[in-house]
Amino acid sequence: MFTGIIEEVGKIRQIKKGPNSAIVTIGAQKVLTDVQIGDSIAVNGICLTVTSHTKNDFTADVMPESLRRSSLFQAKVGSQVNLERAMPANGRFGGHIVSGHVDGTGVIQSTVRDANAVWFKIRTSADILYYIVEKGSITIDGISLTVASVEKDHFSVSIIPHTLGQTNLATKRIGDTVNLENDCVGKYIEKFLVGRQNE
Repeated sequence: MFTGIIEEVGKIRQIKKGPNSAIVTIGAQKVLTDVQIGDSIAVNGICLTVTSHTKNDFTADVMPESLRRSSLFQAKVGSQVNLERAMPANGRFGGHIVSGHVDGTGVIQSTVRDANAVWFKIRTSADILYYIVEKGSITIDGISLTVASVEKDHFSVSIIPHTLGQTNLATKRIGDTVNLENDCVGKYIEKFLVGRQNE
């Protein structure tokens, strides 16, 4: 489990792509200070398992489901990625409950500066928009963010300077694809309610 509070921005050093899967090596520092093989690290919001590591990077397998659901199929050597270690049992919830299981992707439609903040408008599918509520939580490339507004085919978030400076959002451009994870609480509530009604 993660919280969506990014610890550092890493850089993809190598990608070995197969027909439907991949092996990725990512350069990092902070998330490697106590890393062990088998640990979970969220990479742009995707929970990946460390299969090997050095002092300066770690390697993980990417299965077909992760490639289908995320923007990792577009990743290139040199791409910047948001990194977060799994939350320790005695850690603080700075963001919200994040599973690292990406629901799908969105595309940045526009970025607009508003005083010290920047608005990001993101277009996505109806399936994902269904679970997005105004002032609720959304995970974008692993970042826990508050939804500012929801429309028929897109939603918007407003990003503070600290978040821009500590994540890869500052490198994003119009047309870029981002990973999205809906707040799992809403999905569980719907599942329970629908299940009760069908009994």
